[in-house]
Amino acid sequence: MQITNVEVVPVELRLRLPYRTAYHPEIDRVTVVFVRVETRQGQIAWGCAAFDQALTGETREDVVHACRACADRARDLNPLNTEYALEALAQHTQDTPSALCAFDLAFHDLLGLAAGMPLHRLLGGYRNRIQTSVTLGIAPLRETVELARDRARQGFRILKVKGGLDALEDVRRVRAIRKALPQLTLRLDADQGYTVEQALDVARALEDELEMLEQPTPSEDLEALRQVTRHSPVPILADQSVMGPASALEVASRRAADGLSVKLATCGGLRYARQVDTIARAAHMATMVGCVNEPALLTAAGLSFALSSPNVQYGDLDGYLDLVDDPTVAGFLLQEGWLIATDVPGLGCTVDL
Repeated sequence: MQITNVEVVPVELRLRLPYRTAYHPEIDRVTVVFVRVETRQGQIAWGCAAFDQALTGETREDVVHACRACADRARDLNPLNTEYALEALAQHTQDTPSALCAFDLAFHDLLGLAAGMPLHRLLGGYRNRIQTSVTLGIAPLRETVELARDRARQGFRILKVKGGLDALEDVRRVRAIRKALPQLTLRLDADQGYTVEQALDVARALEDELEMLEQPTPSEDLEALRQVTRHSPVPILADQSVMGPASALEVASRRAADGLSVKLATCGGLRYARQVDTIARAAHMATMVGCVNEPALLTAAGLSFALSSPNVQYGDLDGYLDLVDDPTVAGFLLQEGWLIATDVPGLGCTVDL
């Protein structure tokens, strides 16, 4: 298969519902970069780079430049030789994992199109649906409860509550949601905001309320994370501490968490995400497939990965929900908080640009 044309298209998308996290005063819009790949055989595939500068240090200029360098190189590559082709592009994306992710998605999309199979089946086909959480940003207690009620009315049964600025307030917010919506599953994401002592106090206070506590301590301090994991009555997941296979191996070897969260956008795509999952599986740790604010095209890839592995116990794939004018025409379905794949080949998406 020969690539004849690659287009790189930056797009700014607004969020319908701006929100706050421990390290973002407010998020109200995101920049993403779509990649359109056309082959001599007539296939058209899509990829997408979505990035969070606070997580990876990437800027729009960096990502666009890297995508254009990859576009030039990709014309000399056979995308069906996926391992070789992505290794070649990795040389141009050492500091821009989201750019590598964009081409990783496009090449895997082509692989599915060539095989006539949906990507989740091509990668393993363990199941065809997974329940996703939906995120609540940091907000005052009453507003948090109203946001939770609204998401419950939309059919979601798993809520991920953002925290990390005030441990005592986080406990109050989680308890208020539990009182208002006792049937829902709750997760708390501290976004690196706690000390070891604060994390353990929160975990003990919410032992009967939480399914998990995500990244309670600073990402670079694995010893702190290990101490929390060792003494917490609530499962601890590493998120920002896991930026790819090397960091996943470090977390696993130290037994610094009970599970690993992997985001395609920050680790470089499906190829590296599957390596992270293999490390987690070998270490008897759970995998969560997470996301950034991202178009449904990238969510479709995360969903394909999540559905392919029995080790993926948690889905957190809500990053597309509040994007206004997302050009993706998604092939997957969302029903009562469940993401459901269809049998459309490849990623199952088209992009209207």
